[in-house]
Amino acid sequence: MLAMQYGFVLPADYDMGIVRRRIAEKGHLLDQFPRLRFKAYLSADRRGARLPTRHNLYAPFYLWDDAEGMNAFLGSSGFAGVAQAFGWPEVRTWSVWQGEVAPEATQAVCASRDLESIAPYADLDELREREAERVRADLADGALAAVSAFEPAGWTLVRFRLWHELRPELARDGRQLYDVGHVSLPRRHLSPVTA
Repeated sequence: MLAMQYGFVLPADYDMGIVRRRIAEKGHLLDQFPRLRFKAYLSADRRGARLPTRHNLYAPFYLWDDAEGMNAFLGSSGFAGVAQAFGWPEVRTWSVWQGEVAPEATQAVCASRDLESIAPYADLDELREREAERVRADLADGALAAVSAFEPAGWTLVRFRLWHELRPELARDGRQLYDVGHVSLPRRHLSPVTA
């Protein structure tokens, strides 16, 4: 199981209505994409009063069954269209430790994403167990999806959550909040994922 995200920092005066219209017009195109657990179409508007952010962003987040699904998408005309519209992105990937997605995730309006460094020589089994506990705690707090994953090249941890309501109080250093424009959720019978 893989988590994936790419993003675009857009100019400060960029019309974020363009991104919202693109999501509204194209969001449904991945609703049945093979091997996709979910795609959250995310944006952040620095002029908007909904959620605090420093930058205008378009930054979708994906949860894949495996590399085959991710590779099929990255080789698709859909990804080529994104690159033509916004530029060639750096695509970040993480190996999933823990992930849960509720069928109601399509109702998400807010997302949070934490990126943290993993200390050298960290006890990875202990860290994975702590992340599983955080997933459970965030689901109890109302998260509609919760993913914790890591990548060992740069030793980073990503913690991604989908929320059913705006959560501006979650803002803090190291955390990006996003508006959710659409969630593609091809699998209707969802179960917890643990690696």
